[in-house]
Amino acid sequence: MASSTLVSRRGTRGRKARRRDTGQGRQRTLISPAQLGRPRGRAVYWIVFALVALGFTLVFLGPLYWMVTGGLKTTQEVVQSPPTAFPSSIHTENYSQAWNVMDLAQLLLNTLYYAFGALAFQLVLDVAAAYSLSRLRPVFGRAILGMMLATLMIPATVLVVPQYLTVLDVPIFERNLLNSPWAIWLPSVTNAFNIFLLKRFFDSIPGELLDAAAMDGASPLCTLRSIVLPISRPILGVVSIFAVVGVWKDFLWPMLTLPDPGKQTLNVGIYSLSNGVPQNVLIAALTIASVPTLLVFLLFQRNIMSGLTAGGLKG
Repeated sequence: MASSTLVSRRGTRGRKARRRDTGQGRQRTLISPAQLGRPRGRAVYWIVFALVALGFTLVFLGPLYWMVTGGLKTTQEVVQSPPTAFPSSIHTENYSQAWNVMDLAQLLLNTLYYAFGALAFQLVLDVAAAYSLSRLRPVFGRAILGMMLATLMIPATVLVVPQYLTVLDVPIFERNLLNSPWAIWLPSVTNAFNIFLLKRFFDSIPGELLDAAAMDGASPLCTLRSIVLPISRPILGVVSIFAVVGVWKDFLWPMLTLPDPGKQTLNVGIYSLSNGVPQNVLIAALTIASVPTLLVFLLFQRNIMSGLTAGGLKG
């Protein structure tokens, strides 16, 4: 009886091995390896792939191309219909005129000041919140994290009115924060998505490292500073990029809280000065405002992907 059972198990294993060898156990795809091996199937595959890649490239890069070339055209050429694909004559002075007329240098400095201030507050407070929820395990920690994540389901525009009333007259302190950088920094501190990313990474750190530090007499704050933060550089880079880009691209909230033209951000300042500026100069200003964020993505796209997919430690 035992020998027959052993023979049947060996037969089952043999059939599974043959199924893997013949490719029957492999995951199905749109095009089988046999069809891809034929000349006709290979040609169809590459034609479809090229068309899809070209279509997505035009969809994503088309507006950028129109914006860059629009800043090189004359005003008549920008507004004419149908539009021209290439400028009839290149006018690079539109970019220098946009830089000087719209005072983009001051607007750029204001935006950098607000962005890096928000980054500093987020790194300090969001890291502390994520570390406490991940490792210190406070009472009702899961409920607090659940309520934080529930705020991601609320549209940002719904919170504009209560946030504005709060900034207009801060409870307890009774201060008006309009035209103040605190109006930009304070609402951006409690970022539930960044806290979730940081907590997820902290959960993947082996507990043996933290236990060894505790046995050596290190406090939780010392463990965070000397062990957790050096390991968490990838996810800290991702959170930093999200914090800077979030302030950089925001428009509605800075427009409401920064009415002073000398303290406005880049997006709000360009919008405020757009009425008396030719359209080609305005497009040139928009191109200049888009360059920093594009450079950040192109330079740090590998760090962004590695930080988002980081789920543990090797070794």
